[in-house]
Amino acid sequence: MNRKNISADEIYIGTNTIIEPSAVIRGINGNALRVVIGDNCYIGTNVQIICDDFSLGDYSKIQHDTNIHGYLPCHIGHNAWIGQFSIIDSIGGTTIGNNCGIGAHSQIWSHIKYGDTLEGCRFLSEKPMQIGNDVWFVGHCIVSPILAADKSMAMVGSVVTKDMNYNEIYAGSPAKSISDKIGFQFKEVSVSEKFQKMRTYLQQWNPSARSIEIVSDVSEIDFSKTDISFFNVSDRTYTKRSSEEEIAFMKFLLPAKAKFTPII
Repeated sequence: MNRKNISADEIYIGTNTIIEPSAVIRGINGNALRVVIGDNCYIGTNVQIICDDFSLGDYSKIQHDTNIHGYLPCHIGHNAWIGQFSIIDSIGGTTIGNNCGIGAHSQIWSHIKYGDTLEGCRFLSEKPMQIGNDVWFVGHCIVSPILAADKSMAMVGSVVTKDMNYNEIYAGSPAKSISDKIGFQFKEVSVSEKFQKMRTYLQQWNPSARSIEIVSDVSEIDFSKTDISFFNVSDRTYTKRSSEEEIAFMKFLLPAKAKFTPII
């Protein structure tokens, strides 16, 4: 990987991460202060990340022609999927949790600024954009500074101007919850069901895998076995060993079978 397209005082790029040569990562006025990109990530062609403090978690993908910019930190968690031609603004500060999807051509805004305040324009604000875990903006969504609670979802073409509640689905312009009509993004799944499904996924992927073990609870993990990647279905965490089997299995699971984050 060529780092000539990254300008920062502090740079950390994880293993197996691909950053296309036409992508640009820098600060607002020259070098960024800090850029941290996790393992097994992809940043596509013509992506621009212009932010003084930027971080991206493991197994995240930023597709081509996406623009991420802002004065305040922009922190994005593990397993993110950001579709092509999207905009993520961090002028007011943006935090995006783990396992989030931002569909193509979406716009995530943390500020409103243009009208002449001297002339009396009433619209000038900067506010943190806070997006929780497992949030999904399906595509062509426009989002103003809000709090999107875990597992909330906005359907294609939504214009989101108000906070999104836990696990509710929104649609329209302005977007309103439609969960009373169509239900929720996530249904309840028991730990035993998750365990059986993960065992099935493991069998589908590689029935002879030697370094992967599925468990139902953290108490079942033997942390002394540093050659085994334990996947705990109760909280979707895993013991990150970065083995070839682990990486291949994670790529098999993503983006829609299962999403796991490292045990901290």
